[in-house]
Amino acid sequence: MYHPWVRIPALGAAFVTASIAWTLALPLTPYLATRAHASAFSAVLVFAVYSIGHLVCHQLPERSFHLWTAQLPVCARCTGIYVGAAAAGLVALVVSARLKPCPTSYVGRGFSRAGGFSGAGGAMTTGAARVLLGTAATPTAATLVYEWTTGAVPSNIVRAAAGFWLGAAVAWLVVQATRTGLAAENQVN
Repeated sequence: MYHPWVRIPALGAAFVTASIAWTLALPLTPYLATRAHASAFSAVLVFAVYSIGHLVCHQLPERSFHLWTAQLPVCARCTGIYVGAAAAGLVALVVSARLKPCPTSYVGRGFSRAGGFSGAGGAMTTGAARVLLGTAATPTAATLVYEWTTGAVPSNIVRAAAGFWLGAAVAWLVVQATRTGLAAENQVN
């Protein structure tokens, strides 16, 4: 038994909005942290963003960008990932808005039991999504392999640029998935 296509464009917009808000919070936080006489709201925001950053990142000072004499809440690689996600998510929303709507039912319209999405309504195949993610992860993997094999750490700019592509690919796929819908085969036992 198959589930019908589910279009959730608002979810994609919410994802992009959150990505942009988080990306903007990254440079805003050190700015607020270095201001004398910060408001209570500013102090709470700074604490919250650095705390969230601590949950998702190692926050090593030497591997992080610094603005206004303060370290960003995440490392350079994570910064690149978040900037890439915000940029590509915004582009994906604009592109999705210009494409024709996806079908309301996928029965006979491109769903392949063997290969996942096969292009109906602009959906990306599972294989194509894997290739995109693998290709986008390659620069980040290369910087990690370089670090681990040589002991040298690439510059923060290089680490951020490598992470950008991974964030961009993930955001593109998330927005496209919310545009075209998700379909799954429900196994009845």
